[in-house]
Amino acid sequence: MRNVHTPAYRAFLVQLITARERTGLTQVQVAKRLGWPQSRISRMETGERRVDVVELQCFATLYRRPLSWFVRAHTSYLTR
Repeated sequence: MRNVHTPAYRAFLVQLITARERTGLTQVQVAKRLGWPQSRISRMETGERRVDVVELQCFATLYRRPLSWFVRAHTSYLTR
Protein backbone atom coordinates (compact mmCIF):
# COMPACT_ATOMS: atom_id res chain seq x y z
CA MET A 1 0.00 0.00 0.00
CA ARG A 2 1.31 3.45 -0.93
CA ASN A 3 2.15 5.94 1.76
CA VAL A 4 -0.48 8.69 1.93
CA HIS A 5 2.11 11.02 3.38
CA THR A 6 3.97 11.73 0.15
CA PRO A 7 4.93 15.36 -0.39
CA ALA A 8 2.11 15.71 -2.92
CA TYR A 9 -0.52 14.30 -0.58
CA ARG A 10 0.71 16.43 2.33
CA ALA A 11 0.39 19.50 0.10
CA PHE A 12 -3.14 18.43 -0.79
CA LEU A 13 -4.01 18.12 2.91
CA VAL A 14 -2.70 21.62 3.55
CA GLN A 15 -5.01 22.89 0.80
CA LEU A 16 -7.94 20.94 2.26
CA ILE A 17 -7.45 22.40 5.73
CA THR A 18 -6.79 25.89 4.35
CA ALA A 19 -10.04 25.80 2.38
CA ARG A 20 -12.01 24.86 5.49
CA GLU A 21 -10.33 27.53 7.60
CA ARG A 22 -10.82 30.24 4.95
CA THR A 23 -14.49 29.33 4.86
CA GLY A 24 -14.59 29.89 8.61
CA LEU A 25 -15.90 26.42 9.41
CA THR A 26 -14.85 24.02 12.12
CA GLN A 27 -14.56 20.30 11.54
CA VAL A 28 -17.78 19.86 13.53
CA GLN A 29 -19.65 22.30 11.28
CA VAL A 30 -18.32 20.63 8.13
CA ALA A 31 -19.32 17.20 9.41
CA LYS A 32 -22.80 18.41 10.24
CA ARG A 33 -23.30 20.00 6.82
CA LEU A 34 -22.04 16.93 4.98
CA GLY A 35 -23.82 14.45 7.25
CA TRP A 36 -20.58 12.73 8.20
CA PRO A 37 -19.05 12.06 11.63
CA GLN A 38 -16.55 14.69 12.77
CA SER A 39 -14.01 11.92 13.24
CA ARG A 40 -14.15 11.27 9.49
CA ILE A 41 -13.22 14.89 8.75
CA SER A 42 -10.39 14.71 11.27
CA ARG A 43 -9.01 11.46 9.84
CA MET A 44 -9.11 12.93 6.34
CA GLU A 45 -7.33 16.13 7.36
CA THR A 46 -4.59 14.25 9.19
CA GLY A 47 -4.07 11.81 6.33
CA GLU A 48 -5.24 8.82 8.34
CA ARG A 49 -7.96 8.33 5.75
CA ARG A 50 -7.58 9.15 2.06
CA VAL A 51 -10.05 11.51 0.43
CA ASP A 52 -11.69 10.06 -2.66
CA VAL A 53 -12.80 12.17 -5.61
CA VAL A 54 -16.49 12.10 -4.64
CA GLU A 55 -15.66 13.31 -1.13
CA LEU A 56 -13.39 15.98 -2.59
CA GLN A 57 -16.28 17.22 -4.71
CA CYS A 58 -18.37 17.54 -1.53
CA PHE A 59 -15.61 19.58 0.10
CA ALA A 60 -15.14 21.73 -3.01
CA THR A 61 -18.84 22.53 -3.16
CA LEU A 62 -19.06 23.33 0.55
CA TYR A 63 -15.90 25.45 0.51
CA ARG A 64 -16.83 27.10 -2.82
CA ARG A 65 -13.56 26.14 -4.48
CA PRO A 66 -12.93 24.47 -7.84
CA LEU A 67 -11.41 21.00 -7.68
CA SER A 68 -8.25 22.35 -9.25
CA TRP A 69 -7.68 24.60 -6.22
CA PHE A 70 -7.00 21.56 -4.03
CA VAL A 71 -4.27 20.16 -6.27
CA ARG A 72 -2.58 23.33 -7.49
CA ALA A 73 -0.04 23.40 -4.68
CA HIS A 74 1.57 20.11 -5.63
CA THR A 75 1.35 19.79 -9.39
CA SER A 76 5.15 20.06 -9.60
CA TYR A 77 5.38 16.64 -7.94
CA LEU A 78 3.50 15.05 -10.83
CA THR A 79 6.42 15.44 -13.20
CA ARG A 80 8.89 13.63 -10.96
